[in-house]
Amino acid sequence: MRLPFFYGWLIVAVTFVTMAIGVNARTAFSLFFPPVISEFGWDRGVTAGAFSFGFIISGIVSPLIGRMMDRFGPRAVMELGVALMGAGMLLAPLTTQPWHLYGTLGVLVGAGSVCLGYSGQSLFLPNWFIRRRGLAIGIAFAGVGIGSMALLPWVQYVIEQTGWRAACTAMGILILVLLAPINLLLRKRPEDIGLLPDGDAAPTATSARPVSNVVDPVWANTDWTLRLALRTARFWWISLGYFSGLYIWYAVQVHQTKFLLDIGFSSSVAVWALGIVSLLGIPGQIWLGHLSDRIGREWIWAISCLGFAICYAALIALKFSAVLPLVYLMIFVQGALGYGLTSVMGAIVLEIFQGKQYGSIFGTIMLAALAGGAAGPWATGFLFDLTGTYTLAFAVGIAVSFLSAFAIWQASPRKVRAVAGQLHRVPAQGGG
Repeated sequence: MRLPFFYGWLIVAVTFVTMAIGVNARTAFSLFFPPVISEFGWDRGVTAGAFSFGFIISGIVSPLIGRMMDRFGPRAVMELGVALMGAGMLLAPLTTQPWHLYGTLGVLVGAGSVCLGYSGQSLFLPNWFIRRRGLAIGIAFAGVGIGSMALLPWVQYVIEQTGWRAACTAMGILILVLLAPINLLLRKRPEDIGLLPDGDAAPTATSARPVSNVVDPVWANTDWTLRLALRTARFWWISLGYFSGLYIWYAVQVHQTKFLLDIGFSSSVAVWALGIVSLLGIPGQIWLGHLSDRIGREWIWAISCLGFAICYAALIALKFSAVLPLVYLMIFVQGALGYGLTSVMGAIVLEIFQGKQYGSIFGTIMLAALAGGAAGPWATGFLFDLTGTYTLAFAVGIAVSFLSAFAIWQASPRKVRAVAGQLHRVPAQGGG
């Protein structure tokens, strides 16, 4: 039975729901953190280390998840993620020792989040669209923002009413009951079910020859393997760009609230600021994803990096003038512009390194990205401890923002494949 709409939009819907629950289930650790400390009296560093350890596990398994995607497809990867994260949540209430927390909310939930989060979804979702690739990814990934608004307040309510153990159990049941069945609908690419990207009709003898988006036929016609990709400068430019991109993202996300409290803002303002950033990220990701289909992926990556640079500059200015307009500016550019990074993260790699080992290539690049996500908060905290102020750390954030934009510009996906809005620039001889 044929659907009245392109199956790719069903893939987007499944990804939206999966991201809304899967990514925020990991984020919910921050809500479990206070009651766990209150109950057991463990050191904060030991307790918070479970989340950091999970981040390390995420980085280690990312290339393996990419290889699994190449071999078995998205249903196997997503269902594995559902099983790991669901098990982690359901076993967490049995915690009596710190290592139990590391094994459940750290290892199991951390490994599951790689499958269900940005890394896992970027391994197959870009295959379903070409002309609307940025828009589709932007819509799908906006599920994270919607989920944070709907899921996290519910988790906090359950914690307050019945305790953190009941909240973990409820999250585990939700993950298994909702995500396990809907992810059976996934397919790796439209060709697997007799469709074409964007829902295009199959060409006929009389139909017009489609306009090629290939700018560099030699590069585009290469069946890229991980071994081949590792020998190219583009691979390392993307890795540097993604390392720097997640550095600036997580450095400000982790330290922003404490900084605002330190300079005199109330806790309500500090918490509100973090929530509004995620809210602004929803239209930001969708709009910038759509815009990337018109002007190119590098431009959107650069715009997002500029958003983070302005965000860090506003934070530095707040140290000297703690006024709300600067807080509003910091929030707006971080959410509406900075979060646009995710809308092109999968598209950039796919448009440069298409081939049977795309998953392995992307997973390996995400190892660098996740390393950046771990390095940003640590380096920012280290620089604060060294200097007694965040000024130098935030200045480094500005420099890293520009480094990230420069690296992706050097990788230049526009020189391999053009986006839909730039097809008029493709040389007439380009084929493939």
